[in-house]
Amino acid sequence: MLNLNFYNKVKRLPLLIGALSITSFCQANDFASHPDYLSFKQKTMQNYGLSSEQVDWAMNGSKNLPNIINIMNRPGESKPWYEYKTNFMAASTIQRGVRFKAQYADTLNRAEQQFGVPQSIILGILGVETGFGSNKGNFISRDALATLGFGYERRKQYFQDELSALIAWSYKDGVPTNSVVGSYAGAVGYPQFMPSNIPKFGVDYDGNGHVDLRNSAVDAIGSIANYLANHGWQRNQPIGFAARYSGSNPEAVIAKDLTLPTPYGVLKNQGIQPTNPIVKIDDLDMVNVIQLQENYGQSYYITYPNFQVITTYNKSRMYATAVWQLGAEIASR
Repeated sequence: MLNLNFYNKVKRLPLLIGALSITSFCQANDFASHPDYLSFKQKTMQNYGLSSEQVDWAMNGSKNLPNIINIMNRPGESKPWYEYKTNFMAASTIQRGVRFKAQYADTLNRAEQQFGVPQSIILGILGVETGFGSNKGNFISRDALATLGFGYERRKQYFQDELSALIAWSYKDGVPTNSVVGSYAGAVGYPQFMPSNIPKFGVDYDGNGHVDLRNSAVDAIGSIANYLANHGWQRNQPIGFAARYSGSNPEAVIAKDLTLPTPYGVLKNQGIQPTNPIVKIDDLDMVNVIQLQENYGQSYYITYPNFQVITTYNKSRMYATAVWQLGAEIASR
């Protein structure tokens, strides 16, 4: 529900600050003189029904954070799998996940039954994203998104749109925009939702009348399950299986696009089969093959559409595999 007191106070901003003009009040905005700022502001006003003063007020005091550009240019996914996975498969993370699973067992079971998403995958995402809430990020989300939106050319429009969504959401939620902290890319809360996804997929799962992904683990559990269900999660279907490859041209079987799976029978004839002989896959099952770099060589997995659904959260195949494996390990404890 819109916080009318907060909204109306900011809507009347010119009256509240008396003789102090918006221009002088917003001088601390590092992005006000950027060539894209005016078009960004106009688009935010048009898309969310905000005034020029409201956008400037939300951006007041925003700072450019050049280090974020450096982080974006050397993401964790640039590491090989055998190094990447150590960030998440640590004993301390697994133990924290086991405690989290015990504490929120009823909620995890409820989400699995309602949305069809296994609690292992919900746990895996929470573990990989924030260590079950232990590290939600310490960047001011507004400043992170503005730095990327006005300084990261490759995806500047995406981050400007997320900045607009953050501003609109903060007004609706009744919180100052600069009070929201999160990741270097602007993701927020336990599940690290980007701001535009909070109103789309956020769920008031604790029933208190307010979606709070920053403080409510219960809301986060329901929201992750809702997100994955809305992105095509198939209830009671596999995620994937470890595989071995006996052919001579792995590039021919490795999926280039996970949204375009291949009948398993075709891949089997090219030398791919499950590592575990007990696993039986129907030749007509639509699957993909992914390859990851272990320290001893290449490893392979046969993945089902549910694996691709995880990549809608983060497109990295290593990310999706870490979520899958971490969640499975916690669920087995």
